[in-house]
Amino acid sequence: MTKVVNCRFREAGKVYRFRCDGLSLKIGDKVMVNTNLGEDMAHVIESPYVIPEDKAGDSLIPVLRKASAAEEKIYEEKLVKEADAFVKCQEFIDELGLEMNLCDTVFAFDGKKVVFYFTADNRVDFRELVKALAAAFRVRIELRQIGSRDEAKLVGGIGICGREMCCCTFLNHFAPVTLRMARDQGLALNPGKLNGACGRLMCCLQYEKEAYEESMKRLPKAGKRVRTPMGVGIVSDVELISDIVSVKFSNDETTAIEKFKWDDIAPLNPDVGNGGKCDNCPSRQGDDGRPKAMRQNDFVDHSGKEQ
Repeated sequence: MTKVVNCRFREAGKVYRFRCDGLSLKIGDKVMVNTNLGEDMAHVIESPYVIPEDKAGDSLIPVLRKASAAEEKIYEEKLVKEADAFVKCQEFIDELGLEMNLCDTVFAFDGKKVVFYFTADNRVDFRELVKALAAAFRVRIELRQIGSRDEAKLVGGIGICGREMCCCTFLNHFAPVTLRMARDQGLALNPGKLNGACGRLMCCLQYEKEAYEESMKRLPKAGKRVRTPMGVGIVSDVELISDIVSVKFSNDETTAIEKFKWDDIAPLNPDVGNGGKCDNCPSRQGDDGRPKAMRQNDFVDHSGKEQ
């Protein structure tokens, strides 16, 4: 077994897993680890736990040590330098008239490199900006373009729900979100309501995706004929989460719509599968083997023929 711990380098940043064998750590501790920028300080966000050795792999980086008081002081100074560098870089961007939006600034722990994160709608020639930054800070300069979702995660804000945005609180990575998810959930395709602060589809559309997909497999689609305690009707609408089916009954004079729980109705000509059994019928069969809430002679034969 291998003892591991989850850490973040920045608030609401991506979570990384490190080995911590032989170390006693708790939430809030500051530790030193190796990164592509050299040694850096990370913050423990979960209590250490153990995983099987075969799941740990050889690529898991170990925690070097707990951060000392001197290293914590260097980290605080680094934060001040990052804030000053952000302001200075923004001044250069304005002077050069570059169409780019500066998002964040990160100094390496040893102070030998600084990375500027930005967004831009079009390609930006920032060669003059790099020269100006190198002259001002006399360290290695790197400009890295990021997407609108990454920008929202760095900047933060309040979502349409009234709570702090998911991306800057607990989301570790961005899952693909498509317009089909909004269609499956019956939402109006209005960009003003579906898009988050980043201008992209809201991440929360992903949260109930599996629940809606499961309901769509079980429940009938609009236009299908079903048998109900009131007779045969046509499905006009389906409430996927509550399992409520709206059924339309029509005759020569009137049209009425009634709502039923899915357990109280049955498909008229179900697709036969699973060895000749309909997935929906067993839960509605009574002791006599006939569907509940049905008249004695009003039931569905699994051969697809009405009886």
